[in-house]
Amino acid sequence: MNGDDPSVPMNGLQVNQSFHDFFEFWISDQKRLLEELVSASKNPTLDTASRRRILDRVIRHYEEYYNVKSRFARHNITAMFNPSWLSDLENAFTWIGGWRPSMACQLLYSKSGQQFEARLVEVIRGLKTGDLADLMPEQIEEVNALQMETVKAERRINEKLAKQQEKLADGKMVELTNLVSEAIRNGEAGPVESGRVEGVIGEKKEGLVEILKMADDLRMETLKKMMEILSETQGIYFLIAAAELLIRVHEWGSHLDSAAGDGGDNRRS
Repeated sequence: MNGDDPSVPMNGLQVNQSFHDFFEFWISDQKRLLEELVSASKNPTLDTASRRRILDRVIRHYEEYYNVKSRFARHNITAMFNPSWLSDLENAFTWIGGWRPSMACQLLYSKSGQQFEARLVEVIRGLKTGDLADLMPEQIEEVNALQMETVKAERRINEKLAKQQEKLADGKMVELTNLVSEAIRNGEAGPVESGRVEGVIGEKKEGLVEILKMADDLRMETLKKMMEILSETQGIYFLIAAAELLIRVHEWGSHLDSAAGDGGDNRRS
């Protein structure tokens, strides 16, 4: 695939289609890993080392996604901010080209609450469940601290993105749009103007590449810190919930897009 080699030039359409193909392969592999996680959660005899190996495989799978995404972003960063491989539903909830990092904490709270209610009798009896219903007070404190830390990081990135977006109306852009407009009126627009446009727009895109990397790095950093807080068994339950959310929302969104009819958004065709 061309996206594996950042030296191979690709236009926007090639980036969209090539990364779409990669994403479909990746999410198919994610479904396989989900079943592996579910199988591990149902095997009480599975030792800690084996659980750790499964967790490491899943984390590497996420890392692969962001590594490939980073290579594609250098070819066409705007495609990553408006991903055609995601459904309209998914895009409505994306944050800088992906899931909001602080959602990881919300996911944990939601899944922990569900498992706590399901095992309430065992918890009251003081029995250890081993899953997310069995979070220790210090673990909850660490998750709360992670959430606050992550939200602060999100705000810093949001501020950087806002400043980058404002550059679309900076002095260079205003001057260039006026010069090109005058050239078009006078029938003088040509390769020189096109080259200047590409140069100025290229500067704006470089800033977006940096911001996307910051956002993706925060996503992986948050996930890894969550794994450090949780036990191996708890980590498996958390990654099950994360994979189920990602896969099911993708499927539901794709179904909604298809149900909208052939006259709707055909960018994934």
